[in-house]
Amino acid sequence: MKVLLYPNNFPSQSPMPFQCYSQRLLNPFRGVVNCIRYRSAEAVTADGVRWDIYVSNEALREDMPDRRHTQVSDIRYGSWSKKNGLKRGPIFPSEDFRLMEAMGTRVYEHLLEVHQDVPFPFLDSAELWLLDSRDQPLALLESALDPDDIETMQLPRWNPGLACRRTFTSAAAESLPVTDTGPGAISDYLAAYINSARTAKVPAAQVFLRSACGDGTGLRGINIDEALNGRTLGEQAFPAMLLDLHHHDSIHEKLVRDFVSWQAPWQLLLPSLGADARQTFEQDARVQPLKVEQQHRLYPEIIDRGVIDSARVEARLRMTMPKDKTREDIMTTFYIELGPEYADENR
Repeated sequence: MKVLLYPNNFPSQSPMPFQCYSQRLLNPFRGVVNCIRYRSAEAVTADGVRWDIYVSNEALREDMPDRRHTQVSDIRYGSWSKKNGLKRGPIFPSEDFRLMEAMGTRVYEHLLEVHQDVPFPFLDSAELWLLDSRDQPLALLESALDPDDIETMQLPRWNPGLACRRTFTSAAAESLPVTDTGPGAISDYLAAYINSARTAKVPAAQVFLRSACGDGTGLRGINIDEALNGRTLGEQAFPAMLLDLHHHDSIHEKLVRDFVSWQAPWQLLLPSLGADARQTFEQDARVQPLKVEQQHRLYPEIIDRGVIDSARVEARLRMTMPKDKTREDIMTTFYIELGPEYADENR
């Protein structure tokens, strides 16, 4: 992937470029952030409209024996949108703050120049995958720009997320041993299935460094055989939709595919989708218009503009309604046509 690098005019012995990139929000997969980074300052957005600017005091890490696992506090430089302009964060009278303030200012000035260039390229090519019982990638748990930033001292467990517990449904539930009919039951079943039935007896995960062509080189991992270190897997080994859709029986495959369809507003953020898959997800996403309205500016491509525009019109209608309206009261006009996977949450 190509990195967007922009030269800067900040006086320094060795000029530091700005770095503009996208990164996935994972476990659960719930969208992406676009980031503009300069030294220890960064501006981030999850919708392409509102940007938050933070600066950390990296100088505090310099004498630490393990800088990777040492956290320092961020200060909030401010938030910005084209409509409302810059709203500054609190100001502290100290020399350290003035240095951090200067970096925040540089990022803010650059933000004004490039904010319309979103979505930026994805640079989170280091990936932590939950492995199935065959030691093949099953579900993406974490990603980072640098493999060293992925923590392997953790329990490898895939999480469908709280939004899934609230709104995901699947007709496959009628054929599955789901005895609880309460909210979140099918989500809990899906999580248990992925984390137990599809993994080894001792769940394992491995860090892979993905190349520009999609291949992945296996690095360290969690509960893995040392023989897996250094292996190379082809692009086809890594599920394009971040969760394996194959190697299930027919009922569980329907459950997994229904879940991925429910994720459609976020799946459309991924640049690797083919045209057919993208068009299908556009149809699936229109029953969650609020999410489409929030995310559409970061879609790298739109196949059927009419479908996305219709969802956005629906979203604007919903946003004019009282916030205490129930989901049934604000059901999209597409609901009857497309079935029960409507899943748009109240704001």
